[in-house]
Amino acid sequence: MSDAFTLYGSSSSGNSLKPKWVADKLGIPFRWVEVNTFNGETRTPEFLKLNPAGQAPVIVYPDGRALAQSNAIMLHLAEGSALVPRDAFARAKMFEWMFWEQYSHEPTIAVRIARKHYLGMSDAELDPALLTKGNAALARLELQLAQTSYLVGQGLTLADVALVAYTRVAHRGGFDLGQYPAVKAWVARVEGDLGLKPAD
Repeated sequence: MSDAFTLYGSSSSGNSLKPKWVADKLGIPFRWVEVNTFNGETRTPEFLKLNPAGQAPVIVYPDGRALAQSNAIMLHLAEGSALVPRDAFARAKMFEWMFWEQYSHEPTIAVRIARKHYLGMSDAELDPALLTKGNAALARLELQLAQTSYLVGQGLTLADVALVAYTRVAHRGGFDLGQYPAVKAWVARVEGDLGLKPAD
């Protein structure tokens, strides 16, 4: 355990949970340090030494090497595992979904979850575009998952881990997964693969 990395993250953050789930799935030892992202803990001088961007998650190895950004951490941890396709095209499709997750999915669904569920903002206070764009993201997932059981290939990849994190708790942001049956079935499938209890 002395060679294990330390993962600084928030239990309320899907981005923080993604690398935790990968490490758990692959049996990689680590130490978890809980960080409150709502009260400025990621902006303290101590945390900024770990990640100057002031964001969680970040992993730090005993030799001082640090790595931030949830998808980068997952890719690092899953190198050479079955979570990363060996086929070059399938691997590129995995990256396609992971890039899309951070650009089109997380900025709408995760932001609405944070503001509505954790900060207690009313629907009237929220930008209505978040709901529209979030539902468009869920519809994009539904289009794919109505055809395939996983986002890439025949089994679980990092694309599924990346996208299940906030999708499984989308209802906290006022999204109705009942409108997306293939997505809802996929969420249950991936939760089972990762050994997670159903959200809420």
